[in-house]
Amino acid sequence: MSKSEIFINRRNGLKVFVISVLILFVTLVASSQVGDIRWSVDGNSYYRVEKNELVQYTLPDNKPIVILSKQQLTPVGSTNPLQFSFYSFSGDQQKVLLFTNTKRVWRLNSKGDYWMLDRNSGALTQLGKTLPASSLMFAKFSPDGKSVGYVSGNNIYVEYLANSQIKALTKDGSVTLINGTFDWVYEEEFACRDGFRWSPDSKKIAYWQIDASSIRKFYIINYTDSIYSRVMPIEYPKVGQKPSSCKVGVVTIADTSKIWMNIPGDPAQNYLVRLEFIPSTDNLLIQQLNRKQNSSKLFISESATGNSKVIEEESDEAWVDIYQPGNQYTIDFTNKFIWLNDGKNILWDSEKDGWRHLYQVSLEGKPEKLVTKGNYDFSDITYIDRKKGYVYFMASPDNATQNYLYRTKLDGTGTAELQSSALLKGTHSYSFSPNGKYAAHSFSNSFTRPSREFLTVTNQKPLNEKTSILARLDSLKIKPVTEFFTIRTIDNVEMDGWMIKPVNFDSTKKYPVVFYVYTEPAEATVTDAYGRGRNFLYLGDMAKDGYIYISLDNRGTPAPKGAAWRKSIYKEIGQINIHDQAMAAKEILKWDFVDTERIAVWGWSGGGSATLNLMFQYPDIYKTGIAIAAVVNELTYDNIYQERYMGLPQENMEAYIKGSPITYAKNLKGNLLYIHGTGDDNVHYQNAEMLLNELIKYNKQFQFMPYPNRTHGISEGAGTLLHLATLYTTYLKKNCPPGGR
Repeated sequence: MSKSEIFINRRNGLKVFVISVLILFVTLVASSQVGDIRWSVDGNSYYRVEKNELVQYTLPDNKPIVILSKQQLTPVGSTNPLQFSFYSFSGDQQKVLLFTNTKRVWRLNSKGDYWMLDRNSGALTQLGKTLPASSLMFAKFSPDGKSVGYVSGNNIYVEYLANSQIKALTKDGSVTLINGTFDWVYEEEFACRDGFRWSPDSKKIAYWQIDASSIRKFYIINYTDSIYSRVMPIEYPKVGQKPSSCKVGVVTIADTSKIWMNIPGDPAQNYLVRLEFIPSTDNLLIQQLNRKQNSSKLFISESATGNSKVIEEESDEAWVDIYQPGNQYTIDFTNKFIWLNDGKNILWDSEKDGWRHLYQVSLEGKPEKLVTKGNYDFSDITYIDRKKGYVYFMASPDNATQNYLYRTKLDGTGTAELQSSALLKGTHSYSFSPNGKYAAHSFSNSFTRPSREFLTVTNQKPLNEKTSILARLDSLKIKPVTEFFTIRTIDNVEMDGWMIKPVNFDSTKKYPVVFYVYTEPAEATVTDAYGRGRNFLYLGDMAKDGYIYISLDNRGTPAPKGAAWRKSIYKEIGQINIHDQAMAAKEILKWDFVDTERIAVWGWSGGGSATLNLMFQYPDIYKTGIAIAAVVNELTYDNIYQERYMGLPQENMEAYIKGSPITYAKNLKGNLLYIHGTGDDNVHYQNAEMLLNELIKYNKQFQFMPYPNRTHGISEGAGTLLHLATLYTTYLKKNCPPGGR
């Protein structure tokens, strides 16, 4: 359920995969997004990689200058410049780390080679020369700029820049004992990748150690790459199995001595999801979640002794949500703290009052302060103006399908003030310069192509009025085709939806409906953004061919509608979300122009699971279904995701059974196409064979397509994407024919 190449939205867990080659509009969106720039430290310029050179743009004139040229990036003895995919500067901005020859680790290419360019001397030096090629991870400068730390082979190393001496800080790393990074499930469900932190004085490194030795291996079999099959083992903790053991150590660089932090609780029954040195101190701040993820504790730990004390606790009847910012899909991401008041406070999120709000939490035991106030959710933190005392954040109090910039006072005395232009209704995103003077702003909605401009933050005015989004708005607009609507079910649940009607729609005719579903806590599908209503697997134009295309957000999806909406799905995945979708479909089937005999549904990953449940639990509504990479049996998925939303199966087995599509497979009446990659390390291929056995048992006829050795995204291999789209389109047209009748 991974967002491995191109992904939409911010949640982890059962995720919606979007296939890059088939979504032409994604390229347009990406080119206008704010994430392709990196701000300079002083905030008066930004960097972009262009034609494999690093270009600096100075504001407000936006004038470019190449600061890392191909010539500078060409190693001695080579005629080809380095092809780098990631870069970072030292604190004094005079050295640059360049990430090359990258390899994929689970979701992202976070392993590769690192080179360092000294901007003063022009010297280009490869780091980690004595270590295996393309094995370095998360290289970063020490605060004093004299050394670089990195991970290789699940061990942590420091390389001294003065003499290129490499020093191993840990030596016990193995496939299952992981230092400085994480196992499969931590990365997938907590977005944890970079697992070590430099101390402020550059003398120590704090790091996570994951012991996955007790985690049972799941075996994926590769039949295609050689004459003999190859077994690929993955340490994968299935739901109900205890987690990997996790602890935090601090290693002293000089003598490699180690101190382990004494965090109360069984390390194999709790998760450690955040770790940072408190600014200007030798102490650590660590967040611990219990296994059920309904209790969170913040500890201050002394790096010299390991002594730890709790400074903040929170519990929830369902689960404690972890705020993960929109930039979590970078190779070096791991959840981080947001420091205030020179490290004496943190900006913290909580849903304790029924809404996702920001709080100031004191590390010194002072009362916490509610920062954002009102009946709305913040969705992302954009910028903290510590001097003027403001926090800028994203929210949409009045329309859950959109997203706007607001600000309020950090001390909690203010109210939310809209910053986005009231003339631009839709989805906004921002990247603020470190000094808060400028911001890159992008905007789109269902009928406006995405575009970017640079703003002055104080007045939210564009730096160039002639090229501003408002000035170009008419040229960015397309003919509106997506209709947003709400529908109220028999249970008095109001759901947001979007619909695309056929071209030359005739209300006197009846048309087929195709529902696109996801339905789980990882993804909301109804957002007012460009291209959101496009079916990326359909070869052709659904509207021109005569389909009505619809998507709906049920209770339990992460829409900004309050905690009660989102957490109503607790222990109810496969039940409440499926019921809501079906009840909404029943209301839609009452529309005069809907052909009740041509109703199709499809989805991928969690959406595949929803498709199966809808086909099996409500066979009289849904006549055709296409399910891709679905969790057929909830007991087959990983423990962090499934236990967070369903509780422990040892305590809640009945709900797991009721929520699993396989329980209802015998009810299949309509046309079903099931698709799965045999090399899926996320939602294992075993789900497909479990489903096949159950359908065969009851003589249910269906079509099945396994993609050999493809992962969850089913994108690997020559011709795969076109084949998948052709299969999808052909099956849909055959079993749910398009056009009005």
